[in-house]
Order: sequence, then structure tokens, then C-alpha cells
Amino acid sequence: MLSRPLSPAGLVVLPILAAVLGIAPQCMSWGGALPPVAPSGEGGWYEVFFTAPRFPDALEFHQGGVVDVLIAAIEGAQRTLDVAVYDIDLMPVAEALLRARDRGVRVRVVTETDNADTKAIARLRAGGIPVVTDEQEGYMHNKFMVIDGERVWTGSMNFTDNDVYQNDNNAVLLRSPELARNYAVKFAAMFERRAFGPARSPSDTTPRLAVHGIPVENYFAPEDPTLEAIVRAIRGARERIAFLAFAFTHPRIGDALLERARAGVEIRGVFESSGAESPVSQFSRLRQAGIDVWKDGNPYNMHHKVFVIDRRVVIFGSYNFSRRAERNNDENFLIVEDPAMAALFEAEFARVYEQALNPPRSREWLDMALAWAW
Repeated sequence: MLSRPLSPAGLVVLPILAAVLGIAPQCMSWGGALPPVAPSGEGGWYEVFFTAPRFPDALEFHQGGVVDVLIAAIEGAQRTLDVAVYDIDLMPVAEALLRARDRGVRVRVVTETDNADTKAIARLRAGGIPVVTDEQEGYMHNKFMVIDGERVWTGSMNFTDNDVYQNDNNAVLLRSPELARNYAVKFAAMFERRAFGPARSPSDTTPRLAVHGIPVENYFAPEDPTLEAIVRAIRGARERIAFLAFAFTHPRIGDALLERARAGVEIRGVFESSGAESPVSQFSRLRQAGIDVWKDGNPYNMHHKVFVIDRRVVIFGSYNFSRRAERNNDENFLIVEDPAMAALFEAEFARVYEQALNPPRSREWLDMALAWAW
């Protein structure tokens, strides 16, 4: 991992290296500060943020960005903070939660058993914040936070260093007491009753609601009909579908895309490369059918779980497009019908898609070339 600034000679030679190694200029970001976080806010009730991975990576890049937004959300809490996140290792986030506790906010945490031994979790427990783990075969795979019963933080991003600074992720902050109630109910089931997976009730939330006049659907796995909701949204496409998938293995979702492609809908997608060639992945099946799908170009992970339909409907959350997400894991996702939000996710899709077509070369080649430049 690179951890020192480039010399003037290195700066001069970088454009040459880019040409020689075939690196697209938009894939190279060499400055000392992270690019600005991409916000929303047009509708007034949500903000959308995307991580900004940089290749090659360097320790000095691991500051700011979406972490600052997350900490600001924590610091804005006045009464309660309920955190259900698969993996937490960011010590600044742990310290922000402890500061909230110190000013009188009730802070509670649920996390995945397999990730309960991080230093950040140990710090929370040592500071008196109660932490519950799922103790089940499936994963507690959520990445959400409920703030004061009024706001919800959710998306694909774990509260980890690699998810913020190396992986492609989204995070969305929603101001809606109605949505906050849904998430609070599910959090209480996990934290208070230790009800994970199928032990929870599918009838204790409001799956369809309107927020500021915008249609929103809110689903939790495995108790809700999550697969049916996703397939129904896909089948509603009339012009275009764009998707980003960390894991896409469910054949019924693949079936829905193939049906829409036969109906003349334009479909483009990017798969996380590490699992794209697995026997259960839908990548080869879709590509063989002539659908425009690619393996991602991030040397780390493309961790999104997103569909954008007809530039007006967005599906996003913690839910990978798999049977495990449908049947075994604790998950959540939203389907929001809002062209302004869709435009933000379309822009992120365009960035990831372009990077898939023009990926950075291997880390080893980059490190060798940069060592030569120095």
C-alpha cells in the first residue's frame, strides 16, 4: 500500500504511465483530499452519498468523505441512536457513539456475531454501550441506524475502513418518522427480543407509504416478500434498467431481466468481479443472452446492491440479489419512485460502468511503475 506523497518527478511521469498502462484518466485520483461526497437533498427529505475509492490506495487517503457525514448524523442525535450494522471497525464512529452516550443519548447496537471482535466493538462495550449479536446461521447483514425516531441511515456501506475508502458503496440519510418507525420496530425485535431471521413477524411494519408525496416501499428479509417486490419492480420497466450487484445469484431475478430484455427494455449491469464467474452467478447467463453486463473495475470490491428502473425507480439497501438474502439473512431495502433520487444513482452507475469498461491495471503493475517513478 502506498503511503507517501509523490515526488515532483513522479508527478511528471504519471501522465506517461497512464498512457503506457492504459489507465483511464477518470480512474486516477492522486490529490491529498478525497473528492467531494456526492449529495442529494433536492427533495428535502433525503441525502444520498457515495464512497470515492482511489487507486492505488494510500493510508493518508483514509480520512473524511462519507465518514464525516456519518459522524455528523450521529452527533445530531438528541434522544436515541439504534445501530444495526453487519460490521463496525471505524474507531472514529465508535468514539462518536460514545460521545452521544455521554451527552445523554440512549445508544444501542446490534451486529453480526462473526464481526463482534473488532476493536471498535470492544471500545463500545468497554464504554458501556450495549451490543447484541445475532447468534444465528444467517448473517445480521443490515447497515442501518435510526436517529431520534425521525431519521434513518441505510444503504450498502458497513461502518468499516475498507467499505468507506476502498469499496464502492452508497449511503442514504432519510428524514421520515414513518420509515424510522419501520426500522425501529425491526431493531427492537433484534435487540430486545433477540428475534432474528424467521423469528420476526412480517406484519409489524408498513411496507408501502408515501413520503412527501413520493411512493416508497420498505422491505425486511427474510420475513417480507422481498423477492416478489424486486421482481415486480423489474417487470414494471418499460425503457431501461441499470443495476450494480455485489452478489447476483437469484435465478428468478435473472428470469425477470431476461423477460424485460425480450420485451425490448435496454439493460445494463455491473457485477462485482470476484464472484461473477461462480456457477450460481447470473453474469454468464445474462451475457450469453446478449445483455450488456460487465465485471467491475475496482481492484477492491464493488459493493452496491442497486437497481435503477426507467430513470425514476431506485432499489437500494443491504440486500444482495441472492437466495441467502431472501431466506437466511437479516436484510432491508427500499424501493423509491423519485426521478431526482434515480438521477443520483444513475450518475453513480455511469461512473462504475465506465470504470468496468476501462479498469485500472493490477495493483502490482501500478506499484512497480510508481516505484520506478520515484
